[in-house]
Amino acid sequence: MRAFPPALHATTLERRPPGVDRDRVADLVRELLIAVGEDPDREGLRRTPERVADNWVELLSGTQQDAASALDAAIAVGDPADDVPAACGMVLLRDIRFRSVCEHHLLPFAGRAHIAYLPGDAVVGFGALVRVVDILAARAQVQERLGEEIASTIVGALAPRGVLVVLDAVHQCVTMRSSLQTRSSTLTIAARGGCAEPAARAEIISLIGGSLDAH
Repeated sequence: MRAFPPALHATTLERRPPGVDRDRVADLVRELLIAVGEDPDREGLRRTPERVADNWVELLSGTQQDAASALDAAIAVGDPADDVPAACGMVLLRDIRFRSVCEHHLLPFAGRAHIAYLPGDAVVGFGALVRVVDILAARAQVQERLGEEIASTIVGALAPRGVLVVLDAVHQCVTMRSSLQTRSSTLTIAARGGCAEPAARAEIISLIGGSLDAH
C-alpha cells in the first residue's frame, strides 16, 4: 500500500500539557473527601482516591497525544494498488460514539459524532477518523471547540475539498444539575470548504438523518 504523505500537522506544533499526575490526583481526592465532611479512611472510601485517579488518567489520556498522527496513513486518490478511484465523492461516517469532560464543571458529556468530507488528493481509513475523535475528546473540552478541532485536524492532514462535523451530546452539567432537563441534548456543527455551502450542509444533515434523534 502506498501511503500519501500528509500535510504538516498544525497540532504537532501545539504545546500539549503534561499527562495526568495520578498520585497527585489521588491525594487531592482524599482532601476533597475530607473537605465535604467524609472520612477517607472508612471502608467504603479507602480506595476511592486511587479509583478516581485511574478514572481521570483514562478520561484525559488525549492531552499528550497528537490527533493528526492518526491520519498519517492517508492513501493517495487514484492509487490503483488500493483501489481508490481518481474522483471520490463525499465520505460520511456516522454514529461515532464519544465521551469527554466538560471543562467548566468537570462533568462528563457523551454522544455521537458524524464526520463528512470531500476528498482532495487523499482518503483515510475509517478507523483513523474514529481515532481522531477519541484523542480530541479525551481532554478537558467544550463541545463547540471539540467539533472545530476535529474539522481542523482533518483539513490540516488531508487537505480535503470540504469537511463537516456534527456532534450530538448529552451533558451531565445540564442533566444532573436540573431535574427538568434530563433529556436535553446539544447539537453543534463545524464546517469547512465545500461542506460549508448551504446545499451541501443540508444534504449531509439529511443523510445523517435519524441518528440525530438517538442517544
